Amino acid sequence: MADMAALHGNRDSEEKMFKEIRKRDGRVVPFDPVKITDAIFKAVSAVGGSNRDIAENLTVQVIRYLQKTGYNGIVPAVEEVQDAVEKVLIENGHARTAKAYILYRDRRTRIREAKSELMDVVKEILVETNRENANISNSPSAKMLQIAMAASKKYYLSNLLPEEFASAHMEGYFHIHDLDYYSKTLNCLQIDLTRLLKEGFNTGYGYIRPPKRIASAAAQAAIILQSNQNDMFGGQSFPHFDRSMGEIIRGLKEQPGEDEIYQAMEGLIYNLNTMHSRAGAQVPFSSINLGTDITAEGRAVTKAILEAFYRGLGRGESPIFPNLVFRVKEGVNFNPEDPNYDLYRLALKVAARRMNPTFSFMDSSFNRKYGDEVAYMGCRSRVIGNRHGPEVSAGRGNFAFTTLNLPRLAFESRGGQELFFVELDRMLRLAARQLLHRFEVISRLRVRDLPFLMGEKLYLCSENLAPDDTIGEAIKHSTLAIGFIGLAETLQLLIGKHHGEDEEALQLGLQIVDHMFRRCEQFSEEYDLNFVLLATPAEGLSGRFVKIDRERFGLLPGITDKEYYTNSFHLPVNYAISITDKLGIEGRFHRFCNAGHISYVELEAPPLHNIEAVDRIIRCMAASDVGYGGINFPVDECRACAFSGVFNESCPQCGSTAIRRIRRITGYLSTDDRFNEAKRYELKDRRPHFAPRDAQ
Repeated sequence: MADMAALHGNRDSEEKMFKEIRKRDGRVVPFDPVKITDAIFKAVSAVGGSNRDIAENLTVQVIRYLQKTGYNGIVPAVEEVQDAVEKVLIENGHARTAKAYILYRDRRTRIREAKSELMDVVKEILVETNRENANISNSPSAKMLQIAMAASKKYYLSNLLPEEFASAHMEGYFHIHDLDYYSKTLNCLQIDLTRLLKEGFNTGYGYIRPPKRIASAAAQAAIILQSNQNDMFGGQSFPHFDRSMGEIIRGLKEQPGEDEIYQAMEGLIYNLNTMHSRAGAQVPFSSINLGTDITAEGRAVTKAILEAFYRGLGRGESPIFPNLVFRVKEGVNFNPEDPNYDLYRLALKVAARRMNPTFSFMDSSFNRKYGDEVAYMGCRSRVIGNRHGPEVSAGRGNFAFTTLNLPRLAFESRGGQELFFVELDRMLRLAARQLLHRFEVISRLRVRDLPFLMGEKLYLCSENLAPDDTIGEAIKHSTLAIGFIGLAETLQLLIGKHHGEDEEALQLGLQIVDHMFRRCEQFSEEYDLNFVLLATPAEGLSGRFVKIDRERFGLLPGITDKEYYTNSFHLPVNYAISITDKLGIEGRFHRFCNAGHISYVELEAPPLHNIEAVDRIIRCMAASDVGYGGINFPVDECRACAFSGVFNESCPQCGSTAIRRIRRITGYLSTDDRFNEAKRYELKDRRPHFAPRDAQ
């Protein structure tokens, strides 16, 4: 205090001492030495000190040093003052304090840069909604949601995440998905519809009693999906929709007829394409698993929803949601003698027109032991194995996932396979620790923070939790997923060819994915949580990694000269290959990706009049040990006259240029105007797969 007073009390010193300081934005403001003292004292406190007099004394030395170096009346910049602080601290033997100050200074810089970047992002969003999520509209509420999401991301990177995790994300080594929800909630859920419809539920505005008619049950099912979407950032699904609705029908006093069941299922589809969640920004990401219930009521539900989907919306438009997942199982629906074979054939007919349903295979080598319990979501998520309780789908979901940039590791290992695996292990460990950090943060949330998800006891083992209890005991049943992207580009960097071109590349690709799978099993043992490997559904991410790597490593043909990395273990979308060969290669990766996987067959046009061809594709998937698969083709619909087909600039029937172009993006359907730039490039590159000669 004496030194500071002396400095201010000395007229000569005051005349010589600068009285202003130049901020980073160019503004000149009054100089306040107390701010230097406060910053130094924070650094002193960080290393265990508590004497503010030391900080004040050091402040005097900083000012005298600046005066001696020429700042006598000259206005210094903030950065110059901070450089002087570091120098004085080190010269006075305060090395640990200097280090703490440098870290403090760096943190402040990151926060400042984050604010600046956020303002740039907000400007962009106000013009056009960010296309990281193709289900978000361009409405005012969507823009507000996007601004909030952008602010949350900047906050978490600057203030919550440990430095090593934030840096790995920002530098593109891995990607923390849904970063904007990092401390708020978890990803997705397979919902036990039977219990909610039998017991009733509360959305926060009153109790909804159990339904007395099938139409009410279907309406409540839509409300449940919408309500839980508001508590989570990922998809919502019913794992046994046919079984659940069949059980509800059997409990009704008045049994509905076929037409009443059809009307209820049509109403469900209408609701799921119009009911908005997240402040009106999007409809719920909804999936419905069905196909294996052989009761009369369950069969009637499956038949009705398939027929309603085939008919489409009001003018015959293709429904975007829900994503239908038809379970394929020997002895139930896959052979002519099976009780639900007629429903399987109907599913083929609907898929040939709508791209939905997709097909999950209960007899694959990794699903078989669970019977028909395995459920998928349209995004490809799969939750089944459980260290802490029953291995079921209902009441469980993925907690969160983080995706590794495999091509980055190949770049940095300069083609050396041994070094690649060393770097892969290092990054797998970092991703696991980051997921563990996120899990610990979310575990501290209380039941009342997620009023529908936890308050209505949707999550497994949440039934005994009180409103003020933390949710860790429930979410330990979730999965923590490490994902990956760009296996094809990685193999090109390591071997010179991708896994569709060369057997050696295929074997290396299998070795890489198997290695990641085994590390996830190791993390499960080590942390006693359900770590799993995910074939990442990269939407916004597909273009992010390649842009970062292009800046760092330059333009490399076949790698960074395009706008996206190839999704997970998939073959490049422009690679010419037969359906059989593609599925034979990709099917070998499904068993390793126990958090979720999918393989697609790309067709030139809707196979409306060739159901047998669709049947052959689905049977080829089953024979290739695929767990989950689907068919893709272009669907163009005229908004003026509702004509549907495949056409270019205008409708061939009425000439209108108002065309709705539906394509599949990372599992879900969407209109191509909602695709981000990277996905538009990928869509343009997609090449149809051809049938082998003996099948033509």
